[in-house]
Amino acid sequence: MRPLVQISLDLTNIDEALETAEIAMRAGVDWLEAGTPLILAEGLHGVRALRSAFPETPIVADLKTMDGGYLEAEMMAKAGATHVVVMARAHEETIRCVVKAGADFGCKVMGDNMVSADMVAGAKWLEDLGCDFVIHHIGYDERRGIAARGLRMPSPLDQLREVVNAVKVPVQAVGGLSLEQAIECPKYGAPLVVLGAPLTIDADAFKTADGDLEGSLKLICDAVHAQSVN
Repeated sequence: MRPLVQISLDLTNIDEALETAEIAMRAGVDWLEAGTPLILAEGLHGVRALRSAFPETPIVADLKTMDGGYLEAEMMAKAGATHVVVMARAHEETIRCVVKAGADFGCKVMGDNMVSADMVAGAKWLEDLGCDFVIHHIGYDERRGIAARGLRMPSPLDQLREVVNAVKVPVQAVGGLSLEQAIECPKYGAPLVVLGAPLTIDADAFKTADGDLEGSLKLICDAVHAQSVN
């Protein structure tokens, strides 16, 4: 799989999400993500709006599904999502339900190993249950809380190579990466580069950041697309 850039639209209203998505697409971003804040604020309406504005673009719905897996995946697929996210800490049957819905409605399933007791084993388990992608994820509260106590903040890069080596499906790394670290992910064997809070939003206020977003995104997209996956 060639390196791709996904932008996480972690915003809380449709208009701002569409504006940011338009900038991102002009800059060369490959996939759009309806981030969890957007889904909480706008639900299916946000996904439908993205699909209407960008009819050919892959759209990830970051549901973080823990239960009711079939219905959640079905609803998002019918609204236009091409990918949905289920958590490794969900029950095995929930993951199976999301995978079944993905097969029934033509939607790919991304399994998220956040807060797995063993991150590598969690990733492999998700693959074994039929997930098409693995998200290797260190959570926002986890990172911030550990750092606030004066301890080293964990990074997805700590075990990224181990996760990549454990599975055959494509992997993306999420959680507190700097832009420079995100761009380096293909060198770890993870082709899906996710851009979120460090560039596109204020992580605390969930607002778009100031500055030349389009120019910055274009430079990042060019750097990612020029790489091969190691």
